[in-house]
Amino acid sequence: MKRAGIVVGAFCALLLAAAAQVWNVNYRDTVDVSPSPPVPAAPVPMERGAYLARAGNCMACHTRRGGTPYAGGRGIETPFGTVYSSNLTPDPATGIGLWTAADFWRALHHGRSRDGRLLSPAFPYTSTTHITRGDADALYAWFMSLPPAVEPRRPDTLHWPLGTQPALAVWRTLYFRAGAPPEDATQSAEWQRGAYLVRALGHCGECHTARNTLGALRHSVDLGGGWVPRQNWYAPSLRSEAEAGVAGWEPAQIVRLLKTGQSPRGQVTGPMADVVQHSTQHLSEADLAAMALYLKSLPQTPATVPRADPAARADSPAKARRGARLYEDHCAKCHGERGEGVPGAYPALAGNRAVTMPQTTNLVQVVLHGGFAPATAGNPRPFGMPPYLLVLDDAGIAAVLTHLRTSWGNAAAAVSELDVNRVRAAQGR
Repeated sequence: MKRAGIVVGAFCALLLAAAAQVWNVNYRDTVDVSPSPPVPAAPVPMERGAYLARAGNCMACHTRRGGTPYAGGRGIETPFGTVYSSNLTPDPATGIGLWTAADFWRALHHGRSRDGRLLSPAFPYTSTTHITRGDADALYAWFMSLPPAVEPRRPDTLHWPLGTQPALAVWRTLYFRAGAPPEDATQSAEWQRGAYLVRALGHCGECHTARNTLGALRHSVDLGGGWVPRQNWYAPSLRSEAEAGVAGWEPAQIVRLLKTGQSPRGQVTGPMADVVQHSTQHLSEADLAAMALYLKSLPQTPATVPRADPAARADSPAKARRGARLYEDHCAKCHGERGEGVPGAYPALAGNRAVTMPQTTNLVQVVLHGGFAPATAGNPRPFGMPPYLLVLDDAGIAAVLTHLRTSWGNAAAAVSELDVNRVRAAQGR
């Protein structure tokens, strides 16, 4: 009995120690949010806050369709339920009108709301924790200058108990630590700026990094590619020459891609088109050059020549013939008889890594729903691809995509009818 008591006592001590650690990690953030009058801060130019909001693409999540910009209310779907974005306008009842700059900083840096409530990591504080206090204050000043908009907060619909404060506290204890801006003393100031824009303000890793089963970023594969939750798009690896790595690109080509959505080496579509349209096209040339420098410096996984199983290249002669015929009927007029494309209008398919990537979901998405580059100042009337959702069946899409991936020097694996069906079916969920 005495031994059992010792075991129980040790177990209770461990539980208390764990609870103390959870409390310490989540609630001792040392941010003074007391209601005492704050020391007047130096005036912040409104233009700076507006620029930072665009660099962070805040409006994309904090504006519901048809709603007032930055008034929140947009449902952010996650594998664990839906989180509704908050109102960033200075409405005192439904927005941040009663918030102080310290409250706002705590939300960005520590993931805690004005009332001390722990925020869901659907708000990317795992990245915004690296934003500087000066930039947080500039963002706060600009949001407070917006016209107040009434947008009542909709309750999240996360699966129980994932949205509860105890569950969030445990998750944060396991996966979150407040941090400083990314720094590397061996790198130039321009590289440091690029790292800050990519990792903190731009929070690119929130999409381009894989997540574990509890939704936490796997930092061991930082920027190594990941699925965009519930959108059924794959954000390709920025560390792979076979996906979206740009180590071999000229800096001007990277800047052009981020500025216009197009470059001689590729173009953006899907969720990244929205990022370019609403965010990166508005950045200064100096900031885009800094991002290009940082992205070029990322260690790359060498690209290997894809080798398809000869038996699976077209699955059957009939599929190969159908794929070639469908390409001639629907694709060759724009993309060329040999997949050479039209510079500045229609991308080449021969040698296109977006075509030969192991992940084929994005390809299927583009054929089903169309492919559209962003409308930017540098490319105000982009050419687009029509959707074939109602034109081709799953077998037809699989045949034509297999044709693209096995022709003109491309040597990727075939696309199956099941691959297409999974993407099509996911859109209905």
